[in-house]
Amino acid sequence: MHPYGQYRLRLLKDVITIFVAPAVFLYACLQLAHIRLGLLLLPSYVLCTVAWICTTSFYFDFVTRREAHRLGARPIPQVVGKWPGNIDILLRMLRTIPTSYFGSFYISLFDEYHTTTLNLRLLWRDMIITMDSEQSKYILATGFNHFWRGRRQKERFENFLGEGIFNRDDQVWKTHRALARPFFARDRITDFETFQKYTNKTVAIMSSLSSSHKPIEVQDLYGRFTLDAAAEFLFGQPMDTLSGKLPVAGETRLSAKGSATEDDFGSFAQAFETVQTIVTVRARRGYFWPVWELLGDETSPHVAVISRWLEPVVQHALSNKSKMKMAGLTTSVSQSTFLEYLADQTEDPKVIRDQLLNILLASRDTTATLLTYATYFLAEHPEVMQKLRAEVIEHCGTSKPPTFENIKAMRYLRAVINETLRLFPPVPLNTRESRSEPCMFPKSDGTYAEPEQPLYVPANTLIITLPFLQHRNSTLWGADADAFDPDRWLDERLSRYTANPMMYTPFSAGPRICIGQNYALNEASCFLVRLLQQFDSVSLAPDAQPAESLPPPEWKRGKGRQTFEKIWPGAALTAYIKGGLWVRFTKAEEH
Repeated sequence: MHPYGQYRLRLLKDVITIFVAPAVFLYACLQLAHIRLGLLLLPSYVLCTVAWICTTSFYFDFVTRREAHRLGARPIPQVVGKWPGNIDILLRMLRTIPTSYFGSFYISLFDEYHTTTLNLRLLWRDMIITMDSEQSKYILATGFNHFWRGRRQKERFENFLGEGIFNRDDQVWKTHRALARPFFARDRITDFETFQKYTNKTVAIMSSLSSSHKPIEVQDLYGRFTLDAAAEFLFGQPMDTLSGKLPVAGETRLSAKGSATEDDFGSFAQAFETVQTIVTVRARRGYFWPVWELLGDETSPHVAVISRWLEPVVQHALSNKSKMKMAGLTTSVSQSTFLEYLADQTEDPKVIRDQLLNILLASRDTTATLLTYATYFLAEHPEVMQKLRAEVIEHCGTSKPPTFENIKAMRYLRAVINETLRLFPPVPLNTRESRSEPCMFPKSDGTYAEPEQPLYVPANTLIITLPFLQHRNSTLWGADADAFDPDRWLDERLSRYTANPMMYTPFSAGPRICIGQNYALNEASCFLVRLLQQFDSVSLAPDAQPAESLPPPEWKRGKGRQTFEKIWPGAALTAYIKGGLWVRFTKAEEH
């Protein structure tokens, strides 16, 4: 069955449970009592439905409290709205999140309820949010077997990511992970030839634009760089998006996550970004998100664009497989690309496409996000750029490509990357679902003065972890948690992290930790080295930044980084900067 048919079937079951069951119950009672209500039938049905919902909700809360007490735990504190089902909280969330600083809605609730873990209880359905490092540790690592991606995430993502590694659990996920792991082995990701090739091409574009003093939209450029490098590294096929039309200041319109270009790559990128935005909005709308898409699956037209873009890649791999088979040739895993290996495992083009798309999402968006925010911080902190450039020149000179040993020796480079990932993790929130048995969160990490009792987690409950807020928690990181300071990874403050490694999880943790993290770190490091060899300063270009992507004035009345942020951070599966990041570079020889 098509995923959209499954949504409708599930929604039909919910409608029957919520609205039809009370009507049947009322009808049965009236028949047994021989009562005819006449004109009062409709209001009686409405009252019966409300009573049904309230009764089942109260019963569920009673069972939760009873079970929590039996296990020596306490229920997760619930947000209490003014309207039934916390409808006002849901509407407030849907209204404020798109226009506010990322995470501010959640942090306001944590502060209001003086806790790091809350149950939003939207439309009478549990939705747990947490910024607690101990709870995250339990969800991702120590209590891993109690949680999974879950049915609801699969439902939201199915038409987009399908059978891919990020949309599956248990044995299917293990199989996908085992299949991908050899292609991120050290001997592959320490070979910088592919990184160098596309880094040089990207830096050449930046050098050309900088020579004419034009502002550069680096978020788009980095997305092209990481996509081209990933395509050759994993698929053995050039995509050459770097040769396409680039954004032009004052002319390029906003896309769902950055800048929209009108070339072939632009159509793919816009579809890729839009579908991520749709599934993110689905998560905010909660369990009943299909109600908003009764007329059709909103992801379908965008998934069709993505599929058309990837189709030639898939068909080329299957054609090569057929030719090699006819010639009696085989290729070992060590000599094949990820795409070739996929084609050897299956001839189903959809399965191959899903796997490619999942890996592309990780290899393109996450590294591009890291480079984008690193450039932002270098522009905002010229002293950091000068110190980093000095380290680069010390180890690699002004022109020598970096080696794995060079990068390993550059401690300040790694500190800059770590600090960027701390303040802007590429995946700023994660979703999980508890399995069919309830479990208990351990005690809190001490952010607030909370009771020592563990927290009771009901079965089949949606849980959202927020590394974005966890990474900025002053209880964990100190009073300067909102400040960009790479030295915290080199001085005595590092002891905070070594004592509690789970307070920093930019690549997740536990069994599902990102297998491509070293690939991403090496690629970003290689690029930053070459960038700083060519340029010795970078500045933001607010004149080129689209006006609607600049931070609203009301942010200055908030708290934390939003009071002085120069860009508009956003998130749709992965982090991004609204309207892209427009900057101007100065070449070193121009001084």
